[in-house]
Amino acid sequence: MSFAGKVVLVTGASSGIGAAAALKLAGLKASLALFGRNREALEALLPQCLSGGSPMVQTFLCDVSKEQEVTTNVKAAAEKFGRLDVLVNCAGVLVGGATQDTTSAIFDTNFGTNTRGAFLMMSACIPFLEPTKGNIVNVSSINGMHSFQGVMAYCASKAALDQMTKCAAVDLAAKGIRVNSVNPGVTRTELQKRGGMSEEKYQAFLERSKVTHPLGRIAEPQEVAEAIVFLAGEATASFITGALLPVDGGRINLGMR
Repeated sequence: MSFAGKVVLVTGASSGIGAAAALKLAGLKASLALFGRNREALEALLPQCLSGGSPMVQTFLCDVSKEQEVTTNVKAAAEKFGRLDVLVNCAGVLVGGATQDTTSAIFDTNFGTNTRGAFLMMSACIPFLEPTKGNIVNVSSINGMHSFQGVMAYCASKAALDQMTKCAAVDLAAKGIRVNSVNPGVTRTELQKRGGMSEEKYQAFLERSKVTHPLGRIAEPQEVAEAIVFLAGEATASFITGALLPVDGGRINLGMR
């Protein structure tokens, strides 16, 4: 597979799954527009992508929950590269809380990035994806496909993203734009700790994940990146749209457990 001559925009590229996806795509010769909120991390990733095989990389400091930033930066990226072939929506947050403990601020934070951010990015990119018959890969979660305790707003935000993926796939098919979603299980990123989980609780969470995932371990970001690249590739997924692809070591089959 090769993405030579293709331009891929990756949000949440400054860490975790987004960074792994960027590096994988770089190795497949894609030109990359890297969106994120951490300038230092983006600048550190840029030379890695160039040395990894990407012919052109540009970084954009952008909070995807803010419409003006999204509109301005997507337009700048399209002008810089002259085209856009793939949007990978990796930007995401997790702020936990059981239903009775979920404040409007917690709710808005989860939906602001996970749902609104993906919507804003899709809306801004569609005019540039239409001429190239491009595609969109949203990074969701198995939490969007199954209910779990203590993360109501996060689950709801990802369920909304999944429904948005399926609706967009139907609406955009006539334009030749495919839209799919990758739904990871627990993955080795900073997501939980950035959401407030202590190191002690995080280590216990990882140990517990050996039981909740039938394969007996959590995912590495590179494994999720492989699924993203599969869905983004015309050589591999040209007749796939509206799909929600679990990359979860079988966890969805065990439910909460």
